[in-house]
Amino acid sequence: MIASLSSLVTSFWAALHLRTLLLAAVTFLFLVNMLRSRHPKNYPPGPWRLPFMGNFFQIDFEQRHLVLQQFVKKYGNVFSLELGRSSVVVVSGLPLIKKMFTHLDQNFVNRFLSPVRERITGNNGLIGSNGQTWKEQRRFALMTLRNFGLGKKSLEQRMQEEAYHLVEAIGEEGGQPLDPHLKINNAVSNIICSVTFGERFEYEDCQFQELLKLLDEAMHLQGSSSEVLHLYNAFPRIMKYLPGPHQKIFRNWEELKLFISHIIKKHQKDWNPDEPRDFIDAFLMEMQKYPDRTTSFNEENLICSTLDLFLAGTETTSTTLRWALLYMTVYPEIQENVQAEIDRVVGHKRQVSLSDRDSMPYTNAVIHEVQRMGNIIPLNVPREVTVDTKLDGFHLPKERELVLENNWLDLSCSFSSLPLCKDLPSSPQSMRS
Repeated sequence: MIASLSSLVTSFWAALHLRTLLLAAVTFLFLVNMLRSRHPKNYPPGPWRLPFMGNFFQIDFEQRHLVLQQFVKKYGNVFSLELGRSSVVVVSGLPLIKKMFTHLDQNFVNRFLSPVRERITGNNGLIGSNGQTWKEQRRFALMTLRNFGLGKKSLEQRMQEEAYHLVEAIGEEGGQPLDPHLKINNAVSNIICSVTFGERFEYEDCQFQELLKLLDEAMHLQGSSSEVLHLYNAFPRIMKYLPGPHQKIFRNWEELKLFISHIIKKHQKDWNPDEPRDFIDAFLMEMQKYPDRTTSFNEENLICSTLDLFLAGTETTSTTLRWALLYMTVYPEIQENVQAEIDRVVGHKRQVSLSDRDSMPYTNAVIHEVQRMGNIIPLNVPREVTVDTKLDGFHLPKERELVLENNWLDLSCSFSSLPLCKDLPSSPQSMRS
C-alpha cells in the first residue's frame, strides 16, 4: 500500500515537473516575443498580432493589395504589420510616397535582403543589392544600357523589328484561337536579349524556349506560393530543410543562373575588349580592370545583374501587354477607337514610332489606362529604414522596420491619362470610351 502510494506521488510530481517545465518554457517564449515586438512611442497603428506569427494569417497573399486596402481604410496611409520575425510599415498615397523618395530618400535607400532573396542572389545584382555593390552596379548598368541604345533611336528600331516578327508569328496561326503568352514573352525578351546577350533568338529556339519556361515557372510559383515564401522568410533555418514549392523555386533559379553562366562562358571565348557587343562584354571588361576583386565586378554579380535585367525587361512588359489584349477584348468599342486612330495617323504602309505619340492622344491615354487598371506591381520591393525616421508624425526605428510602398491606391489612379475619377477610388474604375 505504502509502495503504491509512493509510486503514485512520484508519478504525480514527475508529471507536475514536466508541466511546470513546459509552462515555464511557453511563458519564457511569450515574454521574449513580447519584448521583441515592443514598439516605440508614436509607432504606426496596425491590426492585432498573434505571438510569433504576427499578422501572417490575416493576409491573403494572393490578393495582398486588396487586404491592405481594408487596413488603409481602418488605420490610414501609414500602418504597421508583423510578418513572422519581420516588422513591416506600409505607406500609401502619392504625397507620402513622393516625400519618401524626395525629402527622405537616403533614409529608405537600402533594399531588404530577405532570406529568400539571400538564398537566390545574396547581395548581388541590381534589384536586391545594397551599399557599394548597388552603387557600382546601378551606375555601370545605366551607363552601359545607354551605350547600347536605351532611350535612343537604335533601340526603337529593334522594337519595331521584333514587332514585325511577332505579327508574323501570330499570322502563322491562321486566325485560330491561340494563347499569346509565350509569343509575347519571346518578342519582349528579345529586346532585352539584344542588349544583354548581343543577339535575338528565333521563336523556335529550344534553348531559348527553355529559358523562358524556367523564368515563367519561377514567377508563377513565386506568385502562387507567397505563403510558403513568407514562412521561409520567417523561419529560414527550419524551412530550408522542408519540402515544398520553395525548393522548386530555388532549383529554377539555379538553372536560370546556370543558363546565363553558359552564355558568359561563350562570350569569354570570342570577346574583343576593343569592341564590346553587349552588356556581358562590357561587364567582362570591368572585371578585367579589377582582377583583385576589390569591387563588385565578379562573375556572380554579372550573372545576377543579367538575370535582373532579363526579368525586369521581360516579365513586366509582357504581362502589361497581355492585360492590354484582355482589355481590348473586353472593351471592343475602345479597341475600334484605337484602331481607327492608328489607321488615320500611321496607316498600313509603315510601323508606328515614338514620334507618332503626340498625334495619337487617344491611344496614348488607353495605354496609360491599361497600366492603371492592370497594376502588375501594386506593392513595390520593400526597403529598410537606415536611420530613425519620422514620417507623417509616426516614428520608424532604424534597421528594424521594412517599408512597403503601396502603389495600388492613390498612386495608380493619379497617373491615369483618362479623366475617369475626380476623387481617388479604393479600387480601379472601369474603362470608358
